[in-house]
Amino acid sequence: MSDPYAFAALLPRIEAVAREAGAIAMDFFRPGAPTRAEVSEKPGGSPVTEADLRVDRFLRDRLRALAPELGWLSEESVDSPERLEREALFVVDPIDGTRGFASGDPCFAICVAIVVGGQPALGVVHAPALDETFVALSGGGARRNGAPIAVSRRRELAGASVSAPDSLAADLRRSGLAFDPRPRLPSLAMRLLRVAEGEFDAALARKNAHDWDIAAADLILREAGGALTDFSGRAPIYNRPDPIHPTLAAGPPGLQADLILAARQGAARAAKPRAPDAI
Repeated sequence: MSDPYAFAALLPRIEAVAREAGAIAMDFFRPGAPTRAEVSEKPGGSPVTEADLRVDRFLRDRLRALAPELGWLSEESVDSPERLEREALFVVDPIDGTRGFASGDPCFAICVAIVVGGQPALGVVHAPALDETFVALSGGGARRNGAPIAVSRRRELAGASVSAPDSLAADLRRSGLAFDPRPRLPSLAMRLLRVAEGEFDAALARKNAHDWDIAAADLILREAGGALTDFSGRAPIYNRPDPIHPTLAAGPPGLQADLILAARQGAARAAKPRAPDAI
């Protein structure tokens, strides 16, 4: 399936499924308190909850019923090399921001993308505890709760609002940049979407984001006029054997390029050996 008209017909149905999945997650969510769901630890130390697994099963059943010819990649499903043989596939994060969800932070989201030929063609991100739903089709613009969204019009990086992990924020400061630091947010998708709607001017993400963390939000950001690239200016390619990405920067194209330059300069200064103290 690669017909844009077919995707347009699927979009409201996928959005409805994401909302139903959000209702499942909300049954386990407790604002400001630990989740009702059982929490365990995956290999590598990241948490997974009973809610993640239930939402994953629900999405897999409902989405594949809508488009059984599409492949499947999800954070909480066993990966299969079979997906690499598909031109198009679903890329899903049942709950993006699991740590926050488990501790009662409302900034978590259900993320669904359809990727075609390595690029997202449809994206839905539903944040049930925030009552926010973002959607986009390739070439069709981006919307939040039905209203069009666009990235910031800011053109000066100095003073810009930037959301970044502590280590990358430190690189920006070492470069000499004075900026307005914003919360990192437990959901990477929502961090990118705050850029897409112009609440944040720009954002950075550490290396090791996976396809499911960013595919849906990437498309929504692009359709809102923004860019997401690595520090060499390359846009993410999805559905590769290893679905992991390097450090990423998001923002309006000019601002995003300046952000990368500042981060690289700060990192270079951190790595430069200090001269010995004068006697």
